[in-house]
Amino acid sequence: MTLALSVLDQSLARSPDQAGIALQETLQMAQWCEQLGYSRFWVSEHHAFPSVAGSAPEVLLAALGAATRSIRIGSGGIMLPHYSPYKVAEVFSLLANLYPGRVDLGIGRAPGADMSTAVALATDGRPKFDAFPALTAKLSEYLWSDTASPVVSPRPPHDLPLWMLGSSPDSAVLAAQRGLPYNLGLFINPQADSRLIGIYKTHFQPSERQRKPYAILTLSVFCADTEEQASALQLTYDLNLFRFFTGQSNGQSMTPQEALNYPLGAHERAFIASRENSRASGTPTQVRQRIEALAAQHQADEIMAVTNIYYLEDRKRSFELLRQAFS
Repeated sequence: MTLALSVLDQSLARSPDQAGIALQETLQMAQWCEQLGYSRFWVSEHHAFPSVAGSAPEVLLAALGAATRSIRIGSGGIMLPHYSPYKVAEVFSLLANLYPGRVDLGIGRAPGADMSTAVALATDGRPKFDAFPALTAKLSEYLWSDTASPVVSPRPPHDLPLWMLGSSPDSAVLAAQRGLPYNLGLFINPQADSRLIGIYKTHFQPSERQRKPYAILTLSVFCADTEEQASALQLTYDLNLFRFFTGQSNGQSMTPQEALNYPLGAHERAFIASRENSRASGTPTQVRQRIEALAAQHQADEIMAVTNIYYLEDRKRSFELLRQAFS
């Protein structure tokens, strides 16, 4: 199976005072993934999470474009209900003019935060999640309509694609109705219906800029030289995520050694098992087999890997081995 490989980076900080280090590592990872031949490098949007430095993908993309030469860069994604579609169109038009032929605009409906933060982000204190389809339509108009008013300046290049992100039937159907490429965030929702991309492709309505459906499957990847090493990398991430969801972390990440010594209880084991459907972990051969099986199951055209590994060198090695596995 021939699959394009891409990357989603979340700029995870090992502790709240290491945000600057996390952002510099994101820049280094973009350069490394470009060198390895990955197709895209996207960055995410999260708010009020002490362990996540990536709160403004549009700002980070400006730095990523300057630090790289050829890899596509994009937002995974802009949480559109927080913002003015006109301003989003302006920002990404500017980015696309700075880095011609390299910018992807991915949008999503999720808050990327808790609801109190979503309220703080809303200019009138009222998050506009229910208005997401209308906001998407308005953003498309500003990007592509010759009669949109006010005009977006600089004018967006014709090759600036708009991607729909999601993990629910609503997002799949909306992407299909608007003729947009689709990114299914399996790593966000491990229980997402495996038929979602199929639903998207079945109901796809060709648009001027997207004649055929195209879907990315985004999942967690932990690739190492041995199965034991990969399991340790995965365990560290799973436990840090569990501690975050249960309010135990305060933004301080557990080290791999701490994770190996952590006494797993029933709740931790259940949480780790619940995420099995959303990842590929193991040696390069095992990871390739797993990715190909998930891609076939979900009818994906491209794989986007999220590799939240504690140490930068282990992260770089994982992407190196993944790239080699598909060479």
